[in-house]
Amino acid sequence: MFLLCNKKIIVVETILFWALAILSIASGLAVITNRNPMYSVLLLVINFFCIGGLYLTLNAEFLAVVQIIVYAGAIMVLFLFVVMLLNLGNEQSLEPIFDTKKGLAFLLGLAFLAELLVAMKDFSALGTAKETFDFGKVEKIGSQLMTQYVYPFEMISVILLAALIGALMIAKKHN
Repeated sequence: MFLLCNKKIIVVETILFWALAILSIASGLAVITNRNPMYSVLLLVINFFCIGGLYLTLNAEFLAVVQIIVYAGAIMVLFLFVVMLLNLGNEQSLEPIFDTKKGLAFLLGLAFLAELLVAMKDFSALGTAKETFDFGKVEKIGSQLMTQYVYPFEMISVILLAALIGALMIAKKHN
């Protein structure tokens, strides 16, 4: 019974991986081909959520949460405000459809894709990633942070606290 249940979980994880991978690639391509910067920013948010989901398929829960909070939350809000403040509209391009830079970029992209396929041809088993990687577990990161790296962790918190106090003092002087 356990073996049957384990095979079903692997099938569901494989389907979830491929769905997130295809959606991530599609949204990434839509980001760079879309002419409206607001849509590009929103598509990039979708891409970041897909990457967070891919981290979850690798059992890297901490990396998935950090990916969504830091990138989709903070960085993309910053991008969104910059796009809104610059008031970028739908720009019409007068450049030709094909030029040498675009052709060279396309050829370099194909070369990169070929190199990626050659590098991935030796990857055989689907379940090996789960047994070999233990990098994204919250327990592992927490134990490393609170044992081996406790002094640098505390120093960073003191530096951030000093920066916060300094920013408040500068802001208070101007008011």
